[in-house]
Amino acid sequence: MANQDVASLSHAVERDLRLDLFRGIGLWMIFLDHIPDDFVAWLTLRNYGFSDAAEFFVFISGYLAGYIYGPIIRAGNFLAALKRLWTRVWQMYVAHIMLFLLFTAQIARTVRKFDNPMYEDEFNVHNFLQHPDVLIGQALTLRYKPVDLDVLPLYISLIAASPLILWCLLRRPNWTLLGSILLYIGARCFDWNLASYPPGTHWYFNPFAWQLMFVFAAWCGVGGINQLQVIIQSRTALILAVAWMAFAFLIVMTWHVPFLDAMVPKWMIKAIYPIDKTDLDMLRFTHFLALALVVSRYFPRKSEILTSKWLRPMVLCGQHSLPLFCFGVFLSFGAHWILVQHAQGGARALWMQLLVSVGGILIMIGLAWILDRAEKVPSLFVDASVPDLPEAATKPGTA
Repeated sequence: MANQDVASLSHAVERDLRLDLFRGIGLWMIFLDHIPDDFVAWLTLRNYGFSDAAEFFVFISGYLAGYIYGPIIRAGNFLAALKRLWTRVWQMYVAHIMLFLLFTAQIARTVRKFDNPMYEDEFNVHNFLQHPDVLIGQALTLRYKPVDLDVLPLYISLIAASPLILWCLLRRPNWTLLGSILLYIGARCFDWNLASYPPGTHWYFNPFAWQLMFVFAAWCGVGGINQLQVIIQSRTALILAVAWMAFAFLIVMTWHVPFLDAMVPKWMIKAIYPIDKTDLDMLRFTHFLALALVVSRYFPRKSEILTSKWLRPMVLCGQHSLPLFCFGVFLSFGAHWILVQHAQGGARALWMQLLVSVGGILIMIGLAWILDRAEKVPSLFVDASVPDLPEAATKPGTA
């Protein structure tokens, strides 16, 4: 890419620290949510609304794909964007396979050392340990996935399709978004999903449904967000968003407080349940949109607080999302093992939960700091065959 083209795109790919911040928060929430029976996980979003960190990550990934690579494709550099995006897909695939192998090895070692088969059943690795020759092939084709390893295959499929999605969005943005909506409706009505293992099962995150969140975010990233400014700044839209968030909060509270559950009318229970995560229930989708509207309205991109030292740990984690996610899976299993083996209930259990939760987050921050420092070490070689893309497009975790 010529230097003049790079200069013209520099503003378009300026980094939005809000996305790094919320991605970092999402990583912390995923870590806490993956620790069973941890009271600290009450701080995460899923306990107060229909959506959770999964919506955060898919939306941010889609938005960044459109925001960073949209201008590059628009400038006539489709192959450069394709190379970058598919390189990212390969990185995520390798990370997923390595995570799978190390995760199952970690569980197998724990089962043998402590003679506790609970772990292999709880994390869906029993079949793999019994038939590794069959299951390794299923894992390589993304059909077999232990518990907590479902989300990376979703990202791999969405980012792999993103060059075509962006190409269509730049030419017919509204028609492409309409096509995404129709695909979502078809997936929900006709049970379209990718096959998983064992036979008869399907992907936990249905890519034919979750693509709606990704495509909508990419649509926003390539310029659609400008069409939504009237809605974002609308007082009526704000009232509806806050009301919907309050309704979601009340419904979720009924899951934890029995007497509140009795107050929900039966017709409403039939109308809203089940709130399906696999096929991205519209209650989850709209709840996330309500949150996004409030954040967009009151948390501007140039907020001074984004450069605050207090938010720096979250921003730093968000800028290294792939390695932090993978490492967080190991940390959550380690935290779960500590609680099972050493926390027997009562005050001791609460203190142990607090210790492993805070300790895990501090370890993630430390790793993010190390990765950030390593990234600043100057490279001795420059690959002249790689187009000179703006810095924001080459930072880890931008797609």
